[in-house]
Amino acid sequence: MGDLKRLGLHDLHVELGGRMVPFAGYEMPVQYPMGVMKEHLHTRAAAGLFDVSHMGQVILTPKTDMAALVAGFEALMPVDVAGVAEGRQRYGLFTNEDGGILDDLMFANRGDHLFVVVNAACKEADIAHMQARLSQVATVTPVTDRALLALQGPQAETALARMVPGVAMMKFMDVGILDSDFGALWISRSGYTGEDGFEISVPDATAGNLARALLDMAEVAPIGLGARDSLRLEAGLCLYGHDIDTMTTPVEAGLTWAIQKARKPGGAREGGFPGAGRILAELAGGATRQRLGLRPEGRAPMREGTVIFDAPDGGNRIGVVTSGGFGPSAEAPVAMAYLPAGTSGTVWGEVRGKRHAATIAPMPFHPTSYKR
Repeated sequence: MGDLKRLGLHDLHVELGGRMVPFAGYEMPVQYPMGVMKEHLHTRAAAGLFDVSHMGQVILTPKTDMAALVAGFEALMPVDVAGVAEGRQRYGLFTNEDGGILDDLMFANRGDHLFVVVNAACKEADIAHMQARLSQVATVTPVTDRALLALQGPQAETALARMVPGVAMMKFMDVGILDSDFGALWISRSGYTGEDGFEISVPDATAGNLARALLDMAEVAPIGLGARDSLRLEAGLCLYGHDIDTMTTPVEAGLTWAIQKARKPGGAREGGFPGAGRILAELAGGATRQRLGLRPEGRAPMREGTVIFDAPDGGNRIGVVTSGGFGPSAEAPVAMAYLPAGTSGTVWGEVRGKRHAATIAPMPFHPTSYKR
């Protein structure tokens, strides 16, 4: 792993017994001695601490005024940016001219600028994309001196509020800059697990102290990439490069909830984003395929790449699993696949040369618990 980047908290992960693996150009902890299953269940029951410092943090500062920056940023995606109030965050999608997804991201209105968090594997391309497309209206500044931690689970508020009492007042998708003994913390009440929780941007110089202080609390345990993946899968959340990519549209991916009324056909600011022709047409008339949830019968998971058929023998290949595994909280295998629009009932996935039945099922596979 000599060519991989190391997280600022690398030594802490090793000290905690983290098993380091390559991920998105970084050495990342995939699990700790507790193991993936127990880490997953601990996060659902108490609070899990994730190091997500590999993600890209970016500040967009207006060159003239916020209105111009907001309009320019909104032109990059089919999302209502203008409607995001100060102190609030929203999920976004950069699209290309064919309607495909360049990346999914989170962005926050912090009054006099926007704060954006993008995926690690896409961050260099995303930053270049924003610099090229927003050069007239914004200064695009990558944040390189802050770590990013996620504290997730039903006891996340209890734990974090001991050090930062103000977080108890935050609702889902609120953001704020809160003072602490670890410096100014950029906090959002959001996450990638389906649980209540927070994402915390903290200065590199104090990130280790914050992480240790949280881990000293009885509720909090370190959680690796393995449980992060099973948690987000149970929550029905997409992983870029697997469930969404440049060949999938937001409508195919079932992300129409992320396209607000103002940007849809007939909306106040209809279209005007890359790929609008295709995406608006699919919003109006539907896509030919869609991301659907699967509950395989039995205990054998249908993992990424499993081919899906419309019959137990013979029949037609109708799709492929993009994410799949065993859901510890669901207590059964769960998966997501792209299948012809309208597919329902039973399909069959080929696992190790044998076809196994799976039922089309609604997502999420485990109830979410966001603080509204």
